[in-house]
Amino acid sequence: MHIRNKTYCVNDIYRLDNIPYTGRGCCAAILDTGIYPHPDLADHIACFQDFVNGRKNAYDDNSHGTHVAGIIAGNGYSSQGILKGMAPDCRIIALKILDKKGNGDKDSLLSACHWIRDNYRKYSINIVNISIGSDTADCNEEKDEIAAVINHLWELGICIVVSAGNSGPGPGTITFPGTCERVITVGSDALLLYSDEGGAKSHSGEGPTKCNINKPDLLAPGHNIISCHNRYNGYTVKSGTSMSTPVVSGAVALYLEKYPWASNDIVKQNIKLSAADVGLGRNRQGAGLLNVKHFLEQKPL
Repeated sequence: MHIRNKTYCVNDIYRLDNIPYTGRGCCAAILDTGIYPHPDLADHIACFQDFVNGRKNAYDDNSHGTHVAGIIAGNGYSSQGILKGMAPDCRIIALKILDKKGNGDKDSLLSACHWIRDNYRKYSINIVNISIGSDTADCNEEKDEIAAVINHLWELGICIVVSAGNSGPGPGTITFPGTCERVITVGSDALLLYSDEGGAKSHSGEGPTKCNINKPDLLAPGHNIISCHNRYNGYTVKSGTSMSTPVVSGAVALYLEKYPWASNDIVKQNIKLSAADVGLGRNRQGAGLLNVKHFLEQKPL
């Protein structure tokens, strides 16, 4: 079938108003373009750090980071409760590592990861969302300094959710740091929305990685997602694995509210076990499409 033109609110996709969890008690660090203090988000921005321009007050000169934050934790205030995110009671740490054009560098990413390492206990950070990516030149890049720091954050017990990138289709197109083995790497369900007969193709990254690791781990909604914009009361629509990733981060927040003792390894195991097989190859769909209801039914062992 051809791609649908409708816009989607993530809360409606999964009918989350029928689920008695809102991400309360959870805290997600978002490494992105910053965050605009949108009315849907302002009350739960726990901290803002700017590793690009060194500014003190929260801002987003691009809108990407605000959109991602809204998918995770928007409370729908400006839409009378209609356009809510996955976990509207999840607290947000916004770490600006990308400039107004959405570009960033290794030093900013490293600095943000080091900040999380030093402050995760202070803010009770249990989720990190990284909706960014760069193409990997070879296997060594998957094992470099950034990968080591990200793996260390995982070892601290933090759930790290990373986009598969939009460099697909085709094998070996997962972008870094989504190529890191331990993180939860998320592709877009746009793979399911395109026809092979004249329709455009999804750009969601596909595995295996250069180090021959099977990725992504799963798919999530990522096409025509409506969320917060970087202007007062504003909303906008964006597509890509950058949008799929916070859908999974929000689902993780719901799970950790229900099962606060669950380890990040158990979270990753159960989110994959509960995913819906959509009939694609392992390196296209991972375990399948995120199923929030079944995920929340998977008790930690």
